[in-house]
Amino acid sequence: MNELSLPARAYLLACDTRRDRLPGRERVALLVRAAALTDLVLRGLVTDDDGRPAVTGAGGTGHLVLDDLLAELTADPHRKWRGWVRRGARATLHSLEAQLDAAGTIELRTSRVLGLFPRRRPVVREAATAAALRDQVLSALRTGSPVPPDIAALTSLAAAAELGTVFSRAERRRYKVRLAELDDAAGAAVPALRKVLSEIRSARAATIAASSGGGG
Repeated sequence: MNELSLPARAYLLACDTRRDRLPGRERVALLVRAAALTDLVLRGLVTDDDGRPAVTGAGGTGHLVLDDLLAELTADPHRKWRGWVRRGARATLHSLEAQLDAAGTIELRTSRVLGLFPRRRPVVREAATAAALRDQVLSALRTGSPVPPDIAALTSLAAAAELGTVFSRAERRRYKVRLAELDDAAGAAVPALRKVLSEIRSARAATIAASSGGGG
């Protein structure tokens, strides 16, 4: 399990292993992107520079998703964290899924809705791995004991993405103070993810309100 990158672990947390599906692909894509940024921070390859990720380390990580993102950050040093969470999120998700499928971590099944629209369904080959990750995250949230930075970050990312596969809204509210503590270890990508998701919800609410008003 330790060989899995942070975005890979975040992806497994998001999978519904009982129904072999990935709820909320758009949200998970943003989660994976934020997790990749956070992973680079934890590895000492990226730091915050006045609200922007700055590449500070040399060399690769051995994880294609992380190395691709590192190359993007190097080529465009002026974009803020929120922009990097949004940019290329879907492509990063597809790349990660392909790698996990090739590694045998998941089996990616593709079908078509109404015979037209492609749908990807991940079957986690080792459900015990995903279950162990959930246990680690829940323990980090509930115990209040010190945890490794990667587990703290994973817990913060799962909470920011509001993963129902991990814990409920009531739990996020109950452990709000603890989550704030864990956020400190996660870095700038977590609040950026939270902001992006908030913007998406607001935009959808505005669209629905405009549509309802137009219909009256």
